[in-house]
Amino acid sequence: MKTTVSSRKNVAPKHESHGEYEYLKYLILPKEGNQCTVAIMEIPPLKAAFPYHYHLGITEVFYIISGEGTVRTPEGERKVAVGDIIVFPPGAAGSHKIQNTSYTEPLRYVDFDTTSQPDVTVYPDSGKIGLIQGGKLTHVFKENSAVGYYEGE
Repeated sequence: MKTTVSSRKNVAPKHESHGEYEYLKYLILPKEGNQCTVAIMEIPPLKAAFPYHYHLGITEVFYIISGEGTVRTPEGERKVAVGDIIVFPPGAAGSHKIQNTSYTEPLRYVDFDTTSQPDVTVYPDSGKIGLIQGGKLTHVFKENSAVGYYEGE
């Protein structure tokens, strides 16, 4: 593994958009072969990056570099702005959703994540569970679709 020096200008962004959710993700340090992931996230005005969720296997840390928004956690919503650092531990205590509240400016933050292979995400509002393998969401299930351990054996 070598030292990485990069910039948002040197990375092609991944763009995702679905209804109230939209973001550009500049992946600076991918999960493959690393103990952490670093990305610069950009959320357009009045959008959120992801639904309210938490991870079972990783810690996420956001550092706000421009713009303003709100972050929802189990304690409620609070405003976030330039210079704020937000730490989301693994498990339900780390549940979060970040939203851009500006009508005109993007919200940008650096997203530092530890890694876990695989990682499991839980979406409390919709009752879903996601499986992340190799840094990619590979499967999403409804919690109520669980089956017994020996079913089908």
